[in-house]
Amino acid sequence: MTDWIKSIAWNEDGLLPVIVQDYLSKKILMFAWMNEASLRASLSQKKTIFWSRSRKKQWIKGEESGHAQNIKSMYLDCDQDVLLVQVEQEGGIACHTGRESCFFNKVSADSSSLEIDGDIVKDPKKIYGD
Repeated sequence: MTDWIKSIAWNEDGLLPVIVQDYLSKKILMFAWMNEASLRASLSQKKTIFWSRSRKKQWIKGEESGHAQNIKSMYLDCDQDVLLVQVEQEGGIACHTGRESCFFNKVSADSSSLEIDGDIVKDPKKIYGD
């Protein structure tokens, strides 16, 4: 059933880059990493489960915030080294900053600075506490 996992070109750390996209709007919500165990857990639970490189452990998206991601579909790219996961984002917030998307730092038209392009949906202190 999951023989396709054997074809993945994992990086030297055994990780796969994962782009997470809203399945309806097609907006890119976030980027994270999966190892084989977190990919298999994601497939089994139909929720995104990632590998934290800094904490060296699996984490379930939404386990602290309540903003889980329900998997609708997955696509492995042509080189089989990047995974696109289309999700239903619970609560409309994917970013720990309280925004819909982690991609809110827009490069200005003259490329000299970053501009905020995305409102805070919910104060992170109300999501995670102080």
